Amino acid sequence: MSSPSKRREMDLMKLMMSDYKVEMVNDGMQEFYVDFHGPSDSPYHGGVWRIRVELPDAYPYKSPSIGFVNKIYHPNVDEMSGSVCLDVINQTWSPMFVFLPQLLLYPNPSDPLNGEAAALMMRDRPAYEQRVKEYCEKYAKPENIGAAPEEKSSDEELSEDDYESSDEAVAGQADP
Repeated sequence: MSSPSKRREMDLMKLMMSDYKVEMVNDGMQEFYVDFHGPSDSPYHGGVWRIRVELPDAYPYKSPSIGFVNKIYHPNVDEMSGSVCLDVINQTWSPMFVFLPQLLLYPNPSDPLNGEAAALMMRDRPAYEQRVKEYCEKYAKPENIGAAPEEKSSDEELSEDDYESSDEAVAGQADP
């Protein structure tokens, strides 16, 4: 590999030939989405996630920017933005098809972006794994990764019917 651009092309081709679904953002090779399944020997099993990857010009000498599109309960992922902890990326950076399963198999609660997940993982591992599974059920199904965030308007997220049914559920039944 004589240049970073050749390395980028080779790593991207390996990723595309693996079990992951890769969707390019533009014509370039620097931004793309990757859809992947949770490893079978983890509490993330059964979940499907979409991440957005941005490769810097200095790749592979500088690690990529990685962010989850759909929510995940993980100590090293910011719950609101989906950003993956830079220290985790920089310490364990390897080709994407190796990095993604490692991220889910070996969370690092000592360097968290999600302090609640890290604390729960260290304090009560079974409760942490249950919360991970709940997030998988709620946010990590194939239908949750269909559209990129900029393609989905806030109007589509909750219909009027959703509001009505949730109001009824909150109100409950009147006391006799």
